[in-house]
Amino acid sequence: MLKTGIYVDAENIRLCGGYGMRYDVLAELANVGNSVLLRANSYVTEDQARTKEDREYKQKLYRYHDVLRQCGFKVIKKYVKHFIDDEGILTTKANADMDLAIDALLQARNLDRIILLTGDSDFIRLVLALQNMGCRVDVIAFKHASSELKEVADSYLSGYLVPGLLPISSAVGVNRQRGVPINYNAERGFGFMRYYTLTKGGLQPETVFFHCSKSEFSNDTVFLDSANVFEFSVVESDDSEGRTEAWDITLLEE
Repeated sequence: MLKTGIYVDAENIRLCGGYGMRYDVLAELANVGNSVLLRANSYVTEDQARTKEDREYKQKLYRYHDVLRQCGFKVIKKYVKHFIDDEGILTTKANADMDLAIDALLQARNLDRIILLTGDSDFIRLVLALQNMGCRVDVIAFKHASSELKEVADSYLSGYLVPGLLPISSAVGVNRQRGVPINYNAERGFGFMRYYTLTKGGLQPETVFFHCSKSEFSNDTVFLDSANVFEFSVVESDDSEGRTEAWDITLLEE
């Protein structure tokens, strides 16, 4: 079994497209296949001055922290600091990068695999250090993820592609998915969308046929970039063979 630890740079994830992320799904992801979750840390920020003055903020924040704990995560708080710079401008700072890095390095001695949720390039050196200790490092992020961080990780996966990690709003009975285009034939206007399902064996890739006419785009060059993430409905085709197709295709803006 792969002993796995999850480390979430919660503020980076929240500000970069991951607001509303489901921590229970994240924990489930670390417990499928030959993996078992041993450590789960989320590094959050709290403005103590606002906590004292704003009751609604306090209730929402602490409720959020309680949800994380119920999902099996240890909540590590970094308190916001307010200070005036040389130009007399009030600024705030709450950076948990150092706390996350130190914890990951110390705890990695008992781990085989790290799932790191951040898109921040400041963690590149941490990833390399963990790999040199023998750990596999998988990075998950949403928007604005550092290209260098993606390259040094053992694997990178957009958080949008993890089923249920960021819920998709859809009508009842509609199978709405997120995926990336593969093997797009620009001359004929068709290709396939790759998406994932989460099973006991882990993330399983699935493919579904699509035609550009089922999208909102007059210019189909967006399908030539496999980094673009799309939302689409998986529906049964009109033929008699019961195949499926992707319809109502929209681009998830980065």
